[in-house]
Amino acid sequence: MKHKLEVDSIKLEFGLRQILTDVYLKCETGSISGLLGRNGEGKTCLMNIIYGSLKTSNKSIRFDDISVSNPFKRPDLLTFLPQFNFLPGFLSVQRIFSDFNISFLDFKNYLPEFGETEKSKINNLSTGDRRLIEIYVIIKTKSQFSILDEPFSHLTPLQIQRVSEVLLASKPTKGFLITDHLYEQVLAICDQLYVLTNGKIHRSNSVAEIRSLGYLR
Repeated sequence: MKHKLEVDSIKLEFGLRQILTDVYLKCETGSISGLLGRNGEGKTCLMNIIYGSLKTSNKSIRFDDISVSNPFKRPDLLTFLPQFNFLPGFLSVQRIFSDFNISFLDFKNYLPEFGETEKSKINNLSTGDRRLIEIYVIIKTKSQFSILDEPFSHLTPLQIQRVSEVLLASKPTKGFLITDHLYEQVLAICDQLYVLTNGKIHRSNSVAEIRSLGYLR
């Protein structure tokens, strides 16, 4: 069964500055949606509003046409990868995978170099390795949708390739919304693309359209 996440009528203001104006976007399971925008356009704000961790007076978040005001309370519907590290550093890698009910063996099949890290503490890992584990557990958690804010930051080209493979392999049973400044990696895996500019969302289908919207110079 295909599921649908719709975000509608979102407005956000900071003082006299209008950040988001009547934003609408739709994601479906079985697809990856990309979100591009220059620095300061409000991509992270939009993701936090969708998740429910940033409040605004105007928003409508619907899962299969049912309104959900605080999706962060419904991990069966939505999980979120923020830009910052969210896994407690004092926990072991083994404990993280156990708590998320995810197979560490499957993880090692994608990234064999992690084979000896199962008993390591999260804060003893490199920045890239820690981020890679955070990305993986969010992707693999059994939710209908996952939104990922800058998943490719701090990763090597090989790690980016592996994350892309995990996303594509997970897509048949899940929906994803991804934003990242490495737009070529986003374009390579997304099925539909949104560009956020001047507080408004635009659907885009080509690099030429992205350029015309001012994202690329």
